Amino acid sequence: MPKYAALIYSVEGDASPEEWAAVMAEYNEFGEKAGAAGVIVGGEALEDTHTATTVNVDGKGGQIHTTDGPFAETKEALGGFYLLDCKDLDEAIHWAAQIPGAWHGRVEVRPLIDFSQDG
Repeated sequence: MPKYAALIYSVEGDASPEEWAAVMAEYNEFGEKAGAAGVIVGGEALEDTHTATTVNVDGKGGQIHTTDGPFAETKEALGGFYLLDCKDLDEAIHWAAQIPGAWHGRVEVRPLIDFSQDG
């Protein structure tokens, strides 16, 4: 079956311990449901963008340049992802709509390239 990345974007900010606990409960509920269905094949949460380092290189083997922070300033930032194993895009969208980030921000669904197939 095809695999899809469900990229979770939301507004970063300080949440109270109660707010954080409520959001994590929603994610745990989704994880249990999607895990039981055999849909989740991976995923992780990311630290906030202020911890990011952007890297670019002047051509192959060239000078390495780093910048603290993300590549672009945006209101919503990539906060995590799931790897979903679904029969098609419609099923991936069905599961992505149940990720709490879809209610509090946005979830981008993108198919993975399968390099194992011929041609």
